[in-house]
Amino acid sequence: MQQIRILFVCHGNICRSPMAEFVMKDLVNKAGVADHFCIESAATSSEELGNPVHWGTQEVLQENGIPFTPRKARRLNKWDACSWDLIIGMDDANVRNIHRMLGSDLSAQVYKLMEFCGSDADVADPWYTGDFETTYCDVMAGCRALLASLRR
Repeated sequence: MQQIRILFVCHGNICRSPMAEFVMKDLVNKAGVADHFCIESAATSSEELGNPVHWGTQEVLQENGIPFTPRKARRLNKWDACSWDLIIGMDDANVRNIHRMLGSDLSAQVYKLMEFCGSDADVADPWYTGDFETTYCDVMAGCRALLASLRR
């Protein structure tokens, strides 16, 4: 089976997209298919470059038994346009910025995470709400639905 390459994207790459990265890695690991996936995350802005995963994201991942590793925020770059099968934004602004930044030479398919749940909702942004639990619920639902659609 060919490896499926997934890049999760949010504004700063410290809250939602790394949460999705680690949740998805955990789901594919538990499903016994981790070898068939490459999963990472990135930002559309440069505001948080080099910063670690937000403490609130780390906390909610720990509370839910999701393993994570130290990482630093990185920005989406031109090489991402041809390096990924799926680029998944957390909200409408992320999806617009992905298209703006990567242009029309995009070989990846771009989606918003909640589309896999049959919804056009955005993943709640805890940077503004402080509610990492709601974000976790959105991310978990989206990632489970994404994995289910890929396994069909």
